[in-house]
Amino acid sequence: MKQLLTILESIKPGVDYENCITLIDEHHLDSLSILSLVAEIEDEFDVVIPTVEIIPANFNSAESIMNLITRLQEEE
Repeated sequence: MKQLLTILESIKPGVDYENCITLIDEHHLDSLSILSLVAEIEDEFDVVIPTVEIIPANFNSAESIMNLITRLQEEE
């Protein structure tokens, strides 16, 4: 989780990623941020995030993003 929080902070500083559960809903992350985040996650965690997985439910909180990463790692 620490790696993910570091990535999120580098993409958009100043958001309470540990507690925020509305990253998409409250526009803390926009579409360009999401694209950057997906690329960083794929590099850092050695996973491929399919386009169908790029939905608000998977990116609204650091916890949901980490759950997505874990699930993708387990599927590979």
